[in-house]
Amino acid sequence: MPMPSKNPENPEEAKQGLLQLASTWGKNSVPPALTATLIFAQHARPFQTLPMLFPPIFLFSSYLNLQGFATDSAGLTSAWSAAYLVLARRRRQGLTNKFGARGLVRGATMGLCVVNILSGGLVYAFGKRGDDVV
Repeated sequence: MPMPSKNPENPEEAKQGLLQLASTWGKNSVPPALTATLIFAQHARPFQTLPMLFPPIFLFSSYLNLQGFATDSAGLTSAWSAAYLVLARRRRQGLTNKFGARGLVRGATMGLCVVNILSGGLVYAFGKRGDDVV
Protein backbone atom coordinates (compact mmCIF):
# COMPACT_ATOMS: atom_id res chain seq x y z
CA MET A 1 0.00 0.00 0.00
CA PRO A 2 1.61 3.30 -1.06
CA MET A 3 2.19 6.05 1.43
CA PRO A 4 0.09 9.20 1.06
CA SER A 5 1.81 11.87 -0.99
CA LYS A 6 2.17 15.42 0.23
CA ASN A 7 0.48 17.17 -2.64
CA PRO A 8 -0.73 20.66 -1.59
CA GLU A 9 -2.83 20.97 -4.75
CA ASN A 10 -5.25 18.26 -3.62
CA PRO A 11 -6.67 19.01 -0.12
CA GLU A 12 -8.84 15.84 -0.23
CA GLU A 13 -5.70 13.74 -0.48
CA ALA A 14 -4.05 15.63 2.38
CA LYS A 15 -7.12 15.16 4.59
CA GLN A 16 -7.18 11.42 4.00
CA GLY A 17 -3.46 11.20 4.65
CA LEU A 18 -3.69 10.87 8.43
CA LEU A 19 -6.42 8.24 8.33
CA GLN A 20 -4.61 6.34 5.61
CA LEU A 21 -1.36 6.52 7.58
CA ALA A 22 -3.12 5.17 10.69
CA SER A 23 -4.74 2.43 8.62
CA THR A 24 -1.40 1.47 7.09
CA TRP A 25 0.19 1.40 10.56
CA GLY A 26 -2.60 -0.81 11.90
CA LYS A 27 -2.33 -3.28 9.02
CA ASN A 28 1.44 -3.59 9.30
CA SER A 29 3.10 -6.54 11.05
CA VAL A 30 6.06 -4.54 12.42
CA PRO A 31 4.36 -2.59 15.28
CA PRO A 32 3.34 -5.69 17.28
CA ALA A 33 6.81 -7.18 16.82
CA LEU A 34 8.43 -3.91 17.91
CA THR A 35 6.13 -3.72 20.93
CA ALA A 36 7.09 -7.28 21.89
CA THR A 37 10.77 -6.40 21.57
CA LEU A 38 10.50 -3.31 23.76
CA ILE A 39 8.48 -5.14 26.42
CA PHE A 40 11.03 -7.94 26.46
CA ALA A 41 13.87 -5.42 26.78
CA GLN A 42 12.25 -3.90 29.87
CA HIS A 43 11.19 -6.98 31.77
CA ALA A 44 13.66 -9.74 30.89
CA ARG A 45 16.21 -8.71 33.48
CA PRO A 46 15.20 -8.98 36.25
CA PHE A 47 12.58 -11.36 34.97
CA GLN A 48 9.03 -10.20 35.69
CA THR A 49 6.40 -12.83 35.00
CA LEU A 50 3.24 -10.80 34.39
CA PRO A 51 4.64 -8.33 31.83
CA MET A 52 6.48 -11.16 30.08
CA LEU A 53 3.14 -12.74 29.16
CA PHE A 54 2.63 -9.96 26.59
CA PRO A 55 5.50 -10.53 24.07
CA PRO A 56 4.24 -13.95 22.86
CA ILE A 57 0.79 -12.47 22.25
CA PHE A 58 2.24 -9.58 20.25
CA LEU A 59 4.42 -11.95 18.24
CA PHE A 60 1.36 -14.11 17.54
CA SER A 61 -0.44 -10.98 16.34
CA SER A 62 2.44 -10.26 13.98
CA TYR A 63 2.27 -13.85 12.75
CA LEU A 64 -1.47 -13.52 12.13
CA ASN A 65 -0.83 -10.41 10.09
CA LEU A 66 1.77 -12.19 7.97
CA GLN A 67 -0.70 -15.02 7.36
CA GLY A 68 -3.20 -12.55 5.86
CA PHE A 69 -5.48 -11.74 8.79
CA ALA A 70 -4.66 -8.03 9.02
CA THR A 71 -8.00 -6.94 10.54
CA ASP A 72 -7.97 -9.58 13.26
CA SER A 73 -4.32 -8.89 13.97
CA ALA A 74 -5.05 -5.16 14.33
CA GLY A 75 -7.82 -5.88 16.83
CA LEU A 76 -5.61 -8.24 18.83
CA THR A 77 -2.76 -5.73 18.87
CA SER A 78 -5.07 -2.91 19.89
CA ALA A 79 -6.67 -4.83 22.75
CA TRP A 80 -3.43 -6.18 24.20
CA SER A 81 -1.70 -2.81 23.82
CA ALA A 82 -4.48 -1.30 25.93
CA ALA A 83 -4.05 -4.05 28.53
CA TYR A 84 -0.30 -3.49 28.67
CA LEU A 85 -0.78 0.28 28.90
CA VAL A 86 -3.05 -0.18 31.92
CA LEU A 87 -0.46 -2.47 33.52
CA ALA A 88 2.42 -0.12 32.78
CA ARG A 89 0.58 2.97 34.09
CA ARG A 90 0.17 1.30 37.48
CA ARG A 91 3.95 1.31 38.04
CA ARG A 92 4.99 4.73 39.28
CA GLN A 93 8.47 6.05 38.58
CA GLY A 94 10.29 8.95 40.08
CA LEU A 95 11.51 11.87 38.03
CA THR A 96 15.12 10.70 38.01
CA ASN A 97 14.17 7.25 36.67
CA LYS A 98 12.23 8.66 33.71
CA PHE A 99 15.29 9.92 31.85
CA GLY A 100 17.55 6.89 32.09
CA ALA A 101 17.77 4.13 29.51
CA ARG A 102 14.98 2.11 31.14
CA GLY A 103 12.74 5.15 31.45
CA LEU A 104 13.17 6.03 27.78
CA VAL A 105 12.41 2.47 26.71
CA ARG A 106 9.35 2.48 28.97
CA GLY A 107 8.16 5.76 27.50
CA ALA A 108 8.71 4.53 23.95
CA THR A 109 6.78 1.35 24.72
CA MET A 110 3.87 3.25 26.20
CA GLY A 111 3.81 5.69 23.27
CA LEU A 112 3.87 2.79 20.83
CA CYS A 113 0.99 1.18 22.72
CA VAL A 114 -1.08 4.36 22.37
CA VAL A 115 -0.43 4.46 18.61
CA ASN A 116 -1.26 0.73 18.37
CA ILE A 117 -4.53 1.27 20.24
CA LEU A 118 -5.63 4.08 17.94
CA SER A 119 -4.51 2.63 14.61
CA GLY A 120 -5.43 -0.97 15.41
CA GLY A 121 -8.84 0.09 16.69
CA LEU A 122 -9.42 2.07 13.51
CA VAL A 123 -8.49 -0.87 11.29
CA TYR A 124 -10.53 -3.33 13.35
CA ALA A 125 -13.59 -1.07 13.43
CA PHE A 126 -13.64 -0.27 9.73
CA GLY A 127 -11.82 -3.27 8.23
CA LYS A 128 -13.40 -6.03 6.21
CA ARG A 129 -12.36 -9.57 6.95
CA GLY A 130 -13.09 -10.79 3.43
CA ASP A 131 -10.41 -8.50 2.00
CA ASP A 132 -7.70 -9.78 4.33
CA VAL A 133 -7.15 -13.41 3.41
CA VAL A 134 -4.73 -13.75 0.51
